Amino acid sequence: MAGCNPDIAFDAFIFDLDGTLLDTADDLGGALNRVLADANIAPVDKSIYRPAASNGANALLEVGFGDKWPDVEQLALRQQLLDYYAEDIAIHSKCFNGIEQLLASLEQNSIKWGIMTNKPGFLTEPLVQAIPSLANAMAVVSGDTLAVAKPSPEPLIHTANMLDVDPTRCLYIGDAERDIQAAKAANMYSATALWGYIPSVDTALSWGADFNWQTPTDGFIHI
Repeated sequence: MAGCNPDIAFDAFIFDLDGTLLDTADDLGGALNRVLADANIAPVDKSIYRPAASNGANALLEVGFGDKWPDVEQLALRQQLLDYYAEDIAIHSKCFNGIEQLLASLEQNSIKWGIMTNKPGFLTEPLVQAIPSLANAMAVVSGDTLAVAKPSPEPLIHTANMLDVDPTRCLYIGDAERDIQAAKAANMYSATALWGYIPSVDTALSWGADFNWQTPTDGFIHI
């Protein structure tokens, strides 16, 4: 839908979670560094783990273990990281600047909003519950809610159905290429969260989203 009217209003906003609504990188990085410590490997800096934070446990472990990653017990380490993360899931995590104002404006204008993330439900649910600003989400769909996850369009279509809104009247906001791919496949408008864990601005712009937001408050134009 690239090239659409920038002033279009929507019946619903759907958000990715990590790197879009919430800055969760330090809690994820903390879990990673606990795993590395157990393996007698030096911790990694925020500048190393932050870009991988939207891409799941394996991506985090790969940047931590580096060239050792192909030779380790990957499934066991993934579970160890998830266990550590679940223990301290919302110590540092918080809404990005501007998110709370955007959500409040959506609610004031009776625009529905929900969350669709590839994060598994056993992590999504306690994290969302721990952030008061997310309490009014009208739909929360996790990576394992259905048998498929992004970039499949099905979770986004499912979220739109939960919100009782036609997908073509929804805007999906995310910080990964699979977010934009899923939105396009769902016949949904898309916006790139350039404040998130994007590899680079140039790379993110190449994904071809309908909108590229510098900050969450860029969303006010669509309310």
